[in-house]
Amino acid sequence: MENGYLILETGEIFPGLLYGQTTENTIGEVVFNTSMTGYQEIMTDPSYAGQIIVFCYPLIGNYGMNPFDHESNDYYAKGIVTNEISQTPNHFKSNSSVGEILEKKDLPFLTGVDTRALVKTIRNRGTVKGIISKDKNVSFPNVSDPFYIKKVSTKTVITYENDGPHIVLMDFGCKKSILTYLLKRNCKVTVVPYHYTLEQIDKMYPDGVVLSNGPGNPMAMKKWLPDIKKISAAYPTLGICLGHQLIALAYGSQTKKLPYGHRGANHPVKELETGKVMMTSQNHGYVVVDETINGDLFSITYRHVNDGTVEGLSHRTLPIYTVQFHPEAHPGPQDTEFIFDQFIRILNGTTGVLSYAIQ
Repeated sequence: MENGYLILETGEIFPGLLYGQTTENTIGEVVFNTSMTGYQEIMTDPSYAGQIIVFCYPLIGNYGMNPFDHESNDYYAKGIVTNEISQTPNHFKSNSSVGEILEKKDLPFLTGVDTRALVKTIRNRGTVKGIISKDKNVSFPNVSDPFYIKKVSTKTVITYENDGPHIVLMDFGCKKSILTYLLKRNCKVTVVPYHYTLEQIDKMYPDGVVLSNGPGNPMAMKKWLPDIKKISAAYPTLGICLGHQLIALAYGSQTKKLPYGHRGANHPVKELETGKVMMTSQNHGYVVVDETINGDLFSITYRHVNDGTVEGLSHRTLPIYTVQFHPEAHPGPQDTEFIFDQFIRILNGTTGVLSYAIQ
């Protein structure tokens, strides 16, 4: 390891030790995650494409890395920042350390950083771009973000046979855990690219559609919103995270960027129908704007306890349901995994409500 720096576009510089850095400077949106465990799932979540992840929990790597807990087949984040890193992990599943994996993937990794001060800076400044570099005297290039959804989405159609209802999973950057949950519930799942149309999906004869999580600004999908509206109107649909935002946009709502996002495994969400509060895993930088939701079409089903933002929608006449949080968690609490079970019951025609109250 050698000296390295995280330089924010607002001028602050945070020194550390650089591990696995390439010869080029790495630029990305700097975001922080408050989870105490699950660093492997976080690092491999496609929703972090283009971002530099700051871990609030001070010690990362103590249980190593294993072949089972990846959320995708690659690493799409731009870099990792920690306060400490364990070089000698101890866990029966571990087959390598975090440092070994990140070095192999050539993913910039800055440790020894005062992450408490860094997170406080992000909270004060709002989410900002940063550069991981060996040189603290660098300038920020004037470049726009690429279309990350195209990069992380599947390029081919993949079908997983099973005995249950057939679900088309639209991949905007889907976590493996969403697919795993559906397969464990005996669903036949066909994973399709982000740009699939209603006509293409019709040929697969699905029972329902799930819109996955994914990276970036949901308005990057503006071109495909009419297709998403047609698909959700034609089939029972569940939108998760980015999928929730895309359905809201397709039906005329607007989205906005949060000051520093919701990323962590301890976010309290209130189900408005029952008043029950559940702990959820979240990873998003945008939310649906409350005042732009058409109340004649959608009811708000969940709200974030801390800031009151919209966390779920239900169409009043069509079987369309959305959640801003991750019911599959990984990492995080499994309070809301019932949402998958309820959606599958809807596909089987046994109930029409996604609510904890009827469990």
